[in-house]
Amino acid sequence: MKQVRRVRRIIRKFDPWTVLKVSFVLYSITALAILLGLVIFWTLVRTAGIPQMIETTISSIGLLSDVNIIPPEEQLFRAAVFLGVAWTVLMTGFTTLGAVLYNLISDVVGGVEVIVLEETGNVPYVAAQTPQPTQLTPVVVPESDDADISIADVPTEALWDQEQG
Repeated sequence: MKQVRRVRRIIRKFDPWTVLKVSFVLYSITALAILLGLVIFWTLVRTAGIPQMIETTISSIGLLSDVNIIPPEEQLFRAAVFLGVAWTVLMTGFTTLGAVLYNLISDVVGGVEVIVLEETGNVPYVAAQTPQPTQLTPVVVPESDDADISIADVPTEALWDQEQG
């Protein structure tokens, strides 16, 4: 059985520099995907001959004669790239401005409260065992007439034998 615990979090600030970087990457990839989709769509439309049919229909109706209504593909591609770059820059700026405004408003209001449900797996409850403190036995250093002798000079075996006995 999974246990669910409700955790309350309050989002008070967004780092504007991080929002700028993430939104720039997001909008750049989106603009690139839209541009690629438009190129594929325009290629299919041109291959089907739809622009020529539109121009032929308009000239047969008598609205315009011998005028190219549809601009060349190079101009369309340049316009699409320019609009993609302009859209990326504007949306990145607006998103960053939104993060800065959110930070200013959350200082006054307190931020957005989010409740997160945290699931834990089927972990049996085991009572925590407190470790028993180890009893330290004092070590007696053999007496010596030499004043310069310390515990570091005593062999380890002598100390071990003393603890065991």
